[in-house]
Amino acid sequence: MYKKSIELLNKAVADELSAVHQYMYFHFHCDDQGFELLAGLFMRTAIEEMQHVELLAERIIFLGGDVEMITSESVKKVQDVAEMLEMGIKMEQGSVRDYNLWANECSANADSGSKKIFEGLVDDEERHYDQYDNEQNNLERFGDRYLALQSIEMSKNMAANRPTE
Repeated sequence: MYKKSIELLNKAVADELSAVHQYMYFHFHCDDQGFELLAGLFMRTAIEEMQHVELLAERIIFLGGDVEMITSESVKKVQDVAEMLEMGIKMEQGSVRDYNLWANECSANADSGSKKIFEGLVDDEERHYDQYDNEQNNLERFGDRYLALQSIEMSKNMAANRPTE
Protein backbone atom coordinates (compact mmCIF):
# COMPACT_ATOMS: atom_id res chain seq x y z
CA MET A 1 0.00 0.00 0.00
CA TYR A 2 2.83 2.42 0.83
CA LYS A 3 5.28 1.20 -1.80
CA LYS A 4 5.47 4.60 -3.57
CA SER A 5 5.92 6.49 -0.28
CA ILE A 6 8.73 4.15 0.76
CA GLU A 7 10.42 4.70 -2.62
CA LEU A 8 10.18 8.50 -2.23
CA LEU A 9 11.34 8.41 1.38
CA ASN A 10 14.38 6.35 0.33
CA LYS A 11 15.15 8.85 -2.45
CA ALA A 12 15.11 11.53 0.24
CA VAL A 13 17.46 9.42 2.42
CA ALA A 14 19.92 9.28 -0.49
CA ASP A 15 19.62 13.04 -1.01
CA GLU A 16 20.15 13.78 2.68
CA LEU A 17 23.12 11.41 2.98
CA SER A 18 24.74 13.09 -0.03
CA ALA A 19 24.19 16.46 1.63
CA VAL A 20 25.76 15.24 4.89
CA HIS A 21 28.87 14.09 3.05
CA GLN A 22 29.14 17.25 0.93
CA TYR A 23 28.58 19.66 3.82
CA MET A 24 31.07 17.86 6.05
CA TYR A 25 33.61 18.10 3.23
CA PHE A 26 32.92 21.84 3.05
CA HIS A 27 33.19 22.08 6.83
CA PHE A 28 36.64 20.43 6.84
CA HIS A 29 37.97 22.77 4.17
CA CYS A 30 36.48 25.96 5.61
CA ASP A 31 37.90 25.03 8.99
CA ASP A 32 41.31 24.36 7.45
CA GLN A 33 41.24 27.76 5.73
CA GLY A 34 40.35 29.49 9.01
CA PHE A 35 36.77 30.37 8.06
CA GLU A 36 35.28 29.48 11.41
CA LEU A 37 31.77 30.85 10.89
CA LEU A 38 31.26 29.14 7.56
CA ALA A 39 32.81 25.92 8.86
CA GLY A 40 30.32 25.97 11.72
CA LEU A 41 27.41 26.66 9.39
CA PHE A 42 28.30 23.70 7.17
CA MET A 43 28.78 21.43 10.19
CA ARG A 44 25.43 22.42 11.76
CA THR A 45 23.67 21.90 8.45
CA ALA A 46 25.24 18.46 8.05
CA ILE A 47 24.02 17.51 11.52
CA GLU A 48 20.49 18.66 10.64
CA GLU A 49 20.64 16.60 7.46
CA MET A 50 21.65 13.56 9.57
CA GLN A 51 18.57 14.18 11.71
CA HIS A 52 16.50 14.23 8.53
CA VAL A 53 17.89 10.80 7.62
CA GLU A 54 16.81 9.48 11.00
CA LEU A 55 13.30 10.91 10.62
CA LEU A 56 12.96 9.46 7.14
CA ALA A 57 14.32 6.08 8.21
CA GLU A 58 11.87 5.87 11.10
CA ARG A 59 8.97 6.54 8.71
CA ILE A 60 10.23 3.95 6.19
CA ILE A 61 10.45 1.30 8.87
CA PHE A 62 7.04 2.27 10.26
CA LEU A 63 5.56 1.76 6.78
CA GLY A 64 7.14 -1.71 6.61
CA GLY A 65 9.97 -0.85 4.26
CA ASP A 66 13.73 -1.12 4.47
CA VAL A 67 16.06 1.86 4.59
CA GLU A 68 18.41 2.10 1.62
CA MET A 69 21.61 3.71 2.94
CA ILE A 70 22.99 4.86 -0.39
CA THR A 71 23.92 8.33 -1.54
CA SER A 72 22.56 9.96 -4.64
CA GLU A 73 25.85 11.66 -5.58
CA SER A 74 29.53 11.51 -4.72
CA VAL A 75 31.26 14.36 -2.93
CA LYS A 76 32.39 17.16 -5.22
CA LYS A 77 35.94 18.35 -4.48
CA VAL A 78 35.09 22.03 -4.10
CA GLN A 79 37.38 24.13 -1.90
CA ASP A 80 36.52 27.67 -3.01
CA VAL A 81 34.05 29.26 -0.57
CA ALA A 82 31.99 31.02 -3.25
CA GLU A 83 31.62 27.73 -5.12
CA MET A 84 30.68 25.93 -1.89
CA LEU A 85 27.91 28.42 -1.19
CA GLU A 86 26.65 28.27 -4.78
CA MET A 87 26.59 24.49 -4.64
CA GLY A 88 24.81 24.53 -1.28
CA ILE A 89 22.17 26.89 -2.67
CA LYS A 90 21.58 24.62 -5.67
CA MET A 91 21.41 21.51 -3.48
CA GLU A 92 18.85 23.09 -1.18
CA GLN A 93 16.77 24.40 -4.10
CA GLY A 94 16.69 20.90 -5.58
CA SER A 95 15.63 19.38 -2.28
CA VAL A 96 12.85 21.95 -1.83
CA ARG A 97 11.56 21.25 -5.34
CA ASP A 98 11.67 17.46 -4.89
CA TYR A 99 10.20 17.42 -1.38
CA ASN A 100 7.30 19.64 -2.43
CA LEU A 101 6.51 17.27 -5.31
CA TRP A 102 6.90 14.22 -3.12
CA ALA A 103 4.64 15.68 -0.39
CA ASN A 104 1.94 16.10 -3.02
CA GLU A 105 2.49 12.59 -4.34
CA CYS A 106 2.22 11.12 -0.83
CA SER A 107 -0.97 13.09 -0.30
CA ALA A 108 -2.41 11.73 -3.56
CA ASN A 109 -1.65 8.22 -2.26
CA ALA A 110 -3.44 8.84 1.07
CA ASP A 111 -0.21 8.98 3.12
CA SER A 112 -0.55 12.16 5.14
CA GLY A 113 2.19 11.10 7.58
CA SER A 114 4.86 11.07 4.89
CA LYS A 115 3.37 14.22 3.37
CA LYS A 116 3.86 16.03 6.70
CA ILE A 117 7.45 14.82 6.91
CA PHE A 118 8.22 16.16 3.43
CA GLU A 119 6.54 19.48 4.27
CA GLY A 120 8.69 19.79 7.40
CA LEU A 121 11.79 19.02 5.37
CA VAL A 122 10.84 21.77 2.91
CA ASP A 123 10.82 24.26 5.78
CA ASP A 124 14.29 23.16 6.92
CA GLU A 125 15.76 23.14 3.42
CA GLU A 126 14.37 26.61 2.71
CA ARG A 127 16.07 27.84 5.88
CA HIS A 128 19.36 26.26 4.76
CA TYR A 129 18.95 27.90 1.37
CA ASP A 130 18.38 31.27 3.05
CA GLN A 131 21.48 30.87 5.22
CA TYR A 132 23.68 30.05 2.23
CA ASP A 133 22.12 32.84 0.20
CA ASN A 134 22.85 35.34 3.00
CA GLU A 135 26.46 34.17 3.21
CA GLN A 136 26.82 34.41 -0.56
CA ASN A 137 25.43 37.96 -0.46
CA ASN A 138 27.92 38.89 2.30
CA LEU A 139 30.77 37.46 0.26
CA GLU A 140 29.68 39.37 -2.84
CA ARG A 141 29.22 42.60 -0.89
CA PHE A 142 32.40 42.49 1.21
CA GLY A 143 34.62 40.23 -0.89
CA ASP A 144 37.78 38.76 0.61
CA ARG A 145 37.47 41.10 3.59
CA TYR A 146 34.50 39.01 4.76
CA LEU A 147 36.62 35.85 4.76
CA ALA A 148 39.60 37.64 6.29
CA LEU A 149 37.48 38.74 9.25
CA GLN A 150 36.49 35.14 9.88
CA SER A 151 40.10 34.02 9.73
CA ILE A 152 41.20 36.77 12.12
CA GLU A 153 38.42 35.87 14.56
CA MET A 154 39.53 32.23 14.56
CA SER A 155 43.15 33.25 15.16
CA LYS A 156 42.12 35.48 18.07
CA ASN A 157 40.12 32.65 19.63
CA MET A 158 43.01 30.22 19.26
CA ALA A 159 45.48 32.72 20.74
CA ALA A 160 43.16 33.28 23.70
CA ASN A 161 42.77 29.50 24.08
CA ARG A 162 39.01 29.78 23.50
CA PRO A 163 37.26 26.92 21.81
CA THR A 164 36.40 27.41 18.16
CA GLU A 165 33.37 25.92 16.48
